Amino acid sequence: MAGLRVSCAKRPVAAADIERIAGEIEAELQQLGKAEVPSRLVGDKVIHKLKELDKVAYIRYAIVYLQLDDLESIQSEIHHLLAES
Repeated sequence: MAGLRVSCAKRPVAAADIERIAGEIEAELQQLGKAEVPSRLVGDKVIHKLKELDKVAYIRYAIVYLQLDDLESIQSEIHHLLAES
């Protein structure tokens, strides 16, 4: 939830949408029936949901999650995102 909130800060994303996404991800993970899931799986689900919800929030999350640590990699991700739109 913290990562979602930070990514969506000052974006036109309702708190209810953030809670909905967290709930959806939690339900999907519970359906796996495993006591533990890798954090990578959680992050993958978060980034996918953010991509659908808000592109800027997605980029914010991707910078940290995908470890985009230079302008070229951030620019590349933005270009991929624009190409998909």
